[in-house]
Amino acid sequence: MRWIAHKFGGSSVANAARYQAVARLMVGRDDEAQVVVVSAMQGVTDTLIGITEKAATRSGDWVTELEALKQRHLATADELLGQQAPAFAAALDQSFADLAHLLRSVELLGTVPVEIVELVAGLGEVWSAQMLSAHFRALGETAEFLDAREVLRVTATELNVAVDWLPSEKLLAEYRRQHAGKRVVVTGFIARRLSDGRITTLGRNGSDYSASIFGALFDAAEIHIWTDVDGVLSADPRRVPEAMVLDHVSYEEAFELAYFGAKVIHPQTMAPATAKGIPVFIRNTFNPDHPGTRIDAEGGAEPPIKGITTIGGMAIVTIEGAGMIGVHGTAERVFAALRDARVSVTMISQGSSEHSICCVIKADDADRAREVLAEAFAREIARGQIQRVMSERGISVLAVVGEGMAGTPGICALLFNALGRAKVNVRAIAQGSSERNISVAIAEGEATRALRAVHAGFYLSAQTLSIGIIGPGQVGQALVHQIAEARARLLRETHLDLRVRALAGSRKMLLDEQRLDLSNWREALADQGLPCDLEAFARHVQAEHLPHAVIIDCSASSEVADHYPRWLAAGIHVLTPNKQAGGGPFERYQAVQAAARSGRARWRYEATVGAGLPVIGTLRDLIDTGDRIERIEGIFSGTLAYLFNRYDGKVPFSELVRQAKAAGYTEPDPRDDLSGLDVARKLVILAREMGMQLSVDQVHVESLVPAELVDAGVEEFLSGLSCLDAPMHERYQTAHEAHQVLRYCAVLEADGRAEVVLKALPAFHPFAHIALTDNIVSFATSRYRNNPLIVRGPGAGPDVTAAGVFADLLRVASGLGAPL
Repeated sequence: MRWIAHKFGGSSVANAARYQAVARLMVGRDDEAQVVVVSAMQGVTDTLIGITEKAATRSGDWVTELEALKQRHLATADELLGQQAPAFAAALDQSFADLAHLLRSVELLGTVPVEIVELVAGLGEVWSAQMLSAHFRALGETAEFLDAREVLRVTATELNVAVDWLPSEKLLAEYRRQHAGKRVVVTGFIARRLSDGRITTLGRNGSDYSASIFGALFDAAEIHIWTDVDGVLSADPRRVPEAMVLDHVSYEEAFELAYFGAKVIHPQTMAPATAKGIPVFIRNTFNPDHPGTRIDAEGGAEPPIKGITTIGGMAIVTIEGAGMIGVHGTAERVFAALRDARVSVTMISQGSSEHSICCVIKADDADRAREVLAEAFAREIARGQIQRVMSERGISVLAVVGEGMAGTPGICALLFNALGRAKVNVRAIAQGSSERNISVAIAEGEATRALRAVHAGFYLSAQTLSIGIIGPGQVGQALVHQIAEARARLLRETHLDLRVRALAGSRKMLLDEQRLDLSNWREALADQGLPCDLEAFARHVQAEHLPHAVIIDCSASSEVADHYPRWLAAGIHVLTPNKQAGGGPFERYQAVQAAARSGRARWRYEATVGAGLPVIGTLRDLIDTGDRIERIEGIFSGTLAYLFNRYDGKVPFSELVRQAKAAGYTEPDPRDDLSGLDVARKLVILAREMGMQLSVDQVHVESLVPAELVDAGVEEFLSGLSCLDAPMHERYQTAHEAHQVLRYCAVLEADGRAEVVLKALPAFHPFAHIALTDNIVSFATSRYRNNPLIVRGPGAGPDVTAAGVFADLLRVASGLGAPL
């Protein structure tokens, strides 16, 4: 039967319920013998050390705290041990009585020797292991209690506490001869010194170290470290919400991650396991079904980057001067001086010119380091060979760790692209020849931003789009629904990650750090929305840790369009069905185009003319391939197409308008459709796409709104519209008698002449046979002169307009590398 070592930390044995959960995890594993290493109950070690310090300094009521600690253990035992509780309580009473006597002695002395601190600090593990072994027995399970102080012998060294393996193995062998059980509950954290037999501790993370030691002593097949997270994470989840659990890492990768601040496991912890090649698993007591992270000699091939982490509270010490170039022994003198001053160097960087050497050290050592280096190179400084020795605090080291970096081109490019995009300046760079670690020194204030940006660069899809949508009207709502429906499929099939992180109406906006819940955004916007601030909205969308930002303007606001140049210049892609920028003041149009041309961002506005129809795209293709546009003619209003498809002279035109409004085919104020200005803006957009400097006031527009009703209220307008019935009926009759139909058309000539008018067209004309609300566009060109190119289809309605915007979004994503 193979031995498996299990270690449970303080959070895993915080109370009776957690002890019971630990027992449930261990019971029923009939194919393994278990060595179960436990920490003290959560917070107990710190409490014991605090009580000892209070006794030594005669400050605080340590007696009351000690009694509370005792009662906590007794209450836990009462829940766990059943009939075995009285025996455990008696032993615990004696242990606490002995401790109280010891602390009174400390109080009399007024000081506390380190040996007493180490003895007291380890008592929590003793009580915890005794309680868990008794709980197993109360459940009818076998369990032996092993006080690690009886078998584990160690020697303190300059670097750490080293295990004396041979005497420890002999003592354990003797213990096992006397205790043949297949489950041994061991105290973590504590041991005895080989030199004098005094009780000592293994330091912080000592219980993890104990698990690795006893895994090696028992020749365990595996070591499981049970904690309160699902495994080793790719980054600190408090700073990087997108951090993910790593399935498989190598010992070396784990060492690097631990050194640079990963809190799950300490490098020393794994040393005994590494020496014997025992795989270590990091598991979650609170989520035991999760497989956790496996750490072994081989590691996993994917992903090539296993983690990104940072160390703060650092400083850069730099020594530079022309006199260093080509001089042998300079680096040796630098490091000898720092060694003699007991300054530990975290990172070293030296340019190939040998003009300078910089070291990253703890900020607390910065002044001392600068002074000893200035002293060591005093002669060179006096001669001007060394220009300066300086130190700078406020530095963090960001490390990218992974065995898969070795021999993989482009890793550095990803790192520095991510940092550049986040506007993080790199102060120093270091990479070992193993290529397992790339470290950069950056300003401490930029560390979290850098960490998130680099993590996103390596772990998120390169086609992750941070999206903000403005205008939650009918088109905006349809677009949100379409994105919600397609998001999972696009991520699965093309790795395109569409993250709607912001929504804004005219008064409120809703922001989320990762992505909005698109199933209840309306309620959230109403209940949790912040006052709308488009500058803050744009800053949120353009998250420095996400590779691409997109703002989609589904409003009809000219004020929103005013922001386009700034957004585009900042690198935010802008997509819109809003005609204000393309068809509004020419100066603004020029500013938007200039911003789009000068930066990395794209402005896409296909839906401004034909909703979901490829009108602008077709025009752009014709121009880009060298065709010459001679004439564009079209029906660009679904509302007016509907009215003149339906109008047959039998129902008065005014009544038909009222019916169309009731059916939702017109704007709330039908004059917005009947005035022809919306069609004129679309024509202006096409003209500008051809390079013309056309404005709406240069388009001849035949308005269908009677002059006397222009300024009337909506209801007054609708009731007074009957004045249009007679002239409209007359025009219909004239056209009908000539076998013609009435169509509201826009026409753009190559020389810039533009008009929007009601025309009588032959019955055989392509515009005469469209569906009720269709748009249709005819391109007459040098290639398509005799048989114009026709684009036809639904050109209005929330769904088709949203689909046109969505298509623009996918075109932008395709340009960014998404395989669409």
